[in-house]
Amino acid sequence: MKNLLKILTALLVVVSFNACEDSQNTIDEVFDYTTGAILRTISVNNATLNSSVADSQFSVTVEEQDEQDGALLESVDLFVRIRDLTSDNGTTPASEAFVKSYPASEFSTGPVGLPRVTADVTFGEATAAMGLSPADYAPGDIYEVELRVNLTDGRTYGQSSAAGIITGGFFSSPFRYNALITCSPEPGTYQVDMQDSYGDGWQSADGILVTIDDTVISVTMTSSYAGGPPCCGWLSTTEFVDVPSGTDTLTWEYTGDSFPGEVTFQIYGPAGQLLGDFGPEPTPGLLPVTLCAQ
Repeated sequence: MKNLLKILTALLVVVSFNACEDSQNTIDEVFDYTTGAILRTISVNNATLNSSVADSQFSVTVEEQDEQDGALLESVDLFVRIRDLTSDNGTTPASEAFVKSYPASEFSTGPVGLPRVTADVTFGEATAAMGLSPADYAPGDIYEVELRVNLTDGRTYGQSSAAGIITGGFFSSPFRYNALITCSPEPGTYQVDMQDSYGDGWQSADGILVTIDDTVISVTMTSSYAGGPPCCGWLSTTEFVDVPSGTDTLTWEYTGDSFPGEVTFQIYGPAGQLLGDFGPEPTPGLLPVTLCAQ
């Protein structure tokens, strides 16, 4: 019995040692990064850039931390580059460009005593810095915004020096952010044709959510089980969405259905142009429906 206890004790010591070793490895990684610098994301204030409005602005608030709790901060530089995700207008190669710098004097002191700043860049600033023309970008492309922190001892940290331990979780320091390119929509009446192959309407609470600036409306085919016609007579319907002149943003989001294989729909612009044909079994989420104002 004593020998058995000795064996069990030895095993526990080995397990405990390994657990401590694994934990210590993680702690060592954290300590390694405290000898550099991070830019913790406090909030992404706006992540879209309206290509129809030069002053449309991407904005993020970050907090700098280094081994001397911000005392080594010299400045933060902001860079941009395009990620071309639209093929209709050709492919624009990514070319990084410097836009602006935030010296330490422009930072304020945050709640935990570390320096904070709100970094922003307008669509016009980013586009000019990269030397792009309207033929080089389109709604659906992404402008990647990268922040790099410069220390007073000459060291610089950015996305290339970041690893998983600091890009997510507590540190939340990715250094790079995606700004989606959008546009102001063409005003007018949009048409939504909806079909259900079984004929009992859509089994969806919201159907398609259309956001017109701050107003959200639901476009759907009422199910026969929720006030629509009797079963198997509800094959198709048409709804219209009025987009007023001066609208800044227009998005379309399909919310899913209990029987997605039965669902199809088409969205047409004010002049009758087909903007999207979806289904059967359309993927829930934002729809790639864009028609820029002329």
